[in-house]
Amino acid sequence: MTSKELLYVEDALGHEKYFRTQCCETISRLQDEQLKTFVQQLEQSHSTIFQSLYGLL
Repeated sequence: MTSKELLYVEDALGHEKYFRTQCCETISRLQDEQLKTFVQQLEQSHSTIFQSLYGLL
């Protein structure tokens, strides 16, 4: 992996971590169960993407 590719992966990991954090914070504030379930699914998707990107290192 080139240094430029490594920087891209590191940047993408940071973004996915941010999205997961935002989802978790949002889940804790939501009252609507349907919306809460949707955001939990989003958080799981970002978690999966994070793990895939981390696996590239």
